Amino acid sequence: MNSKGSILIVDDEHIVRESLFHWFTEDNYNVESAEDAEIALKKYSLAKFDVLLVDMKMPGMSGLEFLNRVKEIDAEAIVIIITAFASVPTAIKALKDGAFDYITKPVDPDELSHLVDRAFQQIRLRRENKQMKQNIEETILPDNLIGESMQMKKIFSLIQTVAPTDTTVMIRGESGTGKEIVAKAVHINSPRRYFPIVTVNCGALPETLLESELFGHEKGSFTGAHYRRKGKFEMANGGTIFLDEIGTVTPKMQVELLRVVDTKQFTRLGGNDVITSDFRIIAATNENLEEMVQQGKFREDLYYRLNVFSINVPPLRERKDDIPLLAYHFLKQFTSSMNKKIADFEPEAMDFMVNYNWKGNVRELENAIERAVVVCTEDKIRSEDLPFRQQTSFSLSPEDKSISAMEKVHIARVLIENNWNISRSADILGIDRVTLYNKINKYGLQR
Repeated sequence: MNSKGSILIVDDEHIVRESLFHWFTEDNYNVESAEDAEIALKKYSLAKFDVLLVDMKMPGMSGLEFLNRVKEIDAEAIVIIITAFASVPTAIKALKDGAFDYITKPVDPDELSHLVDRAFQQIRLRRENKQMKQNIEETILPDNLIGESMQMKKIFSLIQTVAPTDTTVMIRGESGTGKEIVAKAVHINSPRRYFPIVTVNCGALPETLLESELFGHEKGSFTGAHYRRKGKFEMANGGTIFLDEIGTVTPKMQVELLRVVDTKQFTRLGGNDVITSDFRIIAATNENLEEMVQQGKFREDLYYRLNVFSINVPPLRERKDDIPLLAYHFLKQFTSSMNKKIADFEPEAMDFMVNYNWKGNVRELENAIERAVVVCTEDKIRSEDLPFRQQTSFSLSPEDKSISAMEKVHIARVLIENNWNISRSADILGIDRVTLYNKINKYGLQR
């Protein structure tokens, strides 16, 4: 049976040492004892004990003196004082000096066992917190952003430069380039890493819902508000708020955001209380904010407050050297989750990926490899396993030169080139989404 932990008993009375030794040994602890504080200090310097049970009155160094000496060695040492001369001033002094608790003689075994259990609960919590912090630190660091190209090395450098500060960061880049991962890397390498990073997709919500999402609301503030709800700014207190697609917010919301950015204060919808929250702002956009400012679609003052430190994430087509690294990263990820034994890519498949024009960037590459792992029946990904490689077989039949056949092939190619993004494909084709859906059904096109 594994030991519950280690205990050092420090008491000048032999019978007390023996009794405590047997109690806790039988309870599956590793126990040692010392007859005075000097011997105990030597033992503690050689091996740290989880809990120390220390008599207050001993010849030479007292229990309080021993407590102070131990705390100099290890500020987190857990010391329980045992005394036959309990008094309020003595107890307060021991607790102020860092004792975990104290107990009086004659010792009640159940009471002492309860104290020791509490002490080990605290030790477990400390260890869990330390482990959690280590896990957080290892989750998203610059090296977890896959890439060895000069563009990515520059991004790593920018992250390392800005992360330790509290500066507002603007992350620019096309959809799918990994702007949110960069935001998390900035947060996780900052002093705010032990507090949350709260993400808000500003483009996914209409103005009224976005306002409630950001600022929270009071019960009864609008239809359906059955209870008070904290907003994202409040939830991000101590940490970071990541405002994705910031270029989509309405002029009214821009005014509200400007006030919050300036003051770090706001009120919930339907409320009167001013709430203060300490957060760092990281924003991201795939829009040309400078052009939007010139057109009067984005407030100039808000732009300058958000664009203090800018990180531009390049599209995948501009860092083709990183495609093999990313491909193997996703291959390992998906083969592990699907429990499939696929170790490599055929050269033709890798060449095709490197030369492919990734409209959807890293996100499209990730989706393509996930799909390839699903359909692959060999030990290597083949070019025919890649969804876009299969679909590029759309071509005009020599026997069919009709306008309908030409339209089918053209629509199929636009959809493939845009990773079946319906809105973008409809814009390119010059038709609305409903018309495009009708044509997809008409021609039996499938992703």
